[in-house]
Amino acid sequence: MSPLSEIQAKPVIQHRKENTMLFTPLKVGALDLSNRMVMAPLTRARSDLSHMPNDLMAEYYAQRASAGFIVTECTMITPNTSAFVTEPGIYSQEQVQAWKKVTSAVHAKGGKIVMQIWHAGRAAHPLLNHGSENVAPSAIAISGEIQTLTGKVAHAVPRALSTTEISAIVHTFASAARSAIEAGFDGVEVHGANGYLIDQFLRDGANQRTDMYGGSLENRARFLFEVLTEVCDAIGSERVGLRLSPLNSYNSMIDSDPTGLTAFLAERLNGYMLAYLHLMRADFYQQQSADILPVAREHYKGVLIGNMGYSSEEATAAIHDKKLDAVAFGTGFLANPDLPARVQSGAALNVPDQSTFYTSGAKGYTDYPSMQSA
Repeated sequence: MSPLSEIQAKPVIQHRKENTMLFTPLKVGALDLSNRMVMAPLTRARSDLSHMPNDLMAEYYAQRASAGFIVTECTMITPNTSAFVTEPGIYSQEQVQAWKKVTSAVHAKGGKIVMQIWHAGRAAHPLLNHGSENVAPSAIAISGEIQTLTGKVAHAVPRALSTTEISAIVHTFASAARSAIEAGFDGVEVHGANGYLIDQFLRDGANQRTDMYGGSLENRARFLFEVLTEVCDAIGSERVGLRLSPLNSYNSMIDSDPTGLTAFLAERLNGYMLAYLHLMRADFYQQQSADILPVAREHYKGVLIGNMGYSSEEATAAIHDKKLDAVAFGTGFLANPDLPARVQSGAALNVPDQSTFYTSGAKGYTDYPSMQSA
């Protein structure tokens, strides 16, 4: 599998001693950050078929505790919605207890960590989920193939959700948020990006509904707004972030007006008083192009975090010029557990090994050396 929307395909961090803006404090909702280098959510597939967090994951995240804060990999909010075979979940009490090892390990190192809560929607597949059908706003399949336990197969055509089912999923997001806080997380990031369920509702290439959840921007965003309302009510808006990707075409996503979508969402999101908005600025496959960050900055008044392909110099300039408040780095943190210290000191960076991005075990996961151990 290659969820490039979650992991940048090449190292993009450059390092110089002048990146001082990255190391100024920032308040992000309930979190007080010591630096503005956020660890982006990275699908690493180190769980197991029961989607249980484990000790290896605790070690991995604790190694990266020097990030301003960590966003976990996408985490299943309900059973039988797997898209990556061995991603973790947060829908059972056993998983909650297992995640406590992760959060305790990060907090013991002085770090902060939020859980990315996620429903795959049409990106799930029956062969990964005991025959359970995948669901979506509309019965439109993703093009291409998905990796399953028996090899690659074509993506399955999803079943369009009923309004009753949509309401139940909204409640499930809120339940997952409460479970994340119980597990010791400092907050949650609602995954509204990269062609998963919330994004499928937002963009008109995947949402062809004619009811209250389709058609106009207001209707297509209704599911997102309902999720945010219930999640914020459940744990407090100061502990809730949101990730969006209006341009990214991963998972066969497209929208007829990504700039208009960005402006509409950014303006409406002000009313939720979120901890932050995390925006992916481009399209990995270059099917769509627009300069959406200035649009978001114009309309959104809260903390804005940018992501996708930033060097430390570009990140510093963006923060200095008030285009962004913080920047999320992907493969930089994947290969450099002590990335902030390396950037601050101008030290050389480890090179990420793409062949181990989605494999199992410690290789390419917890064995990247820090400066002290190199």
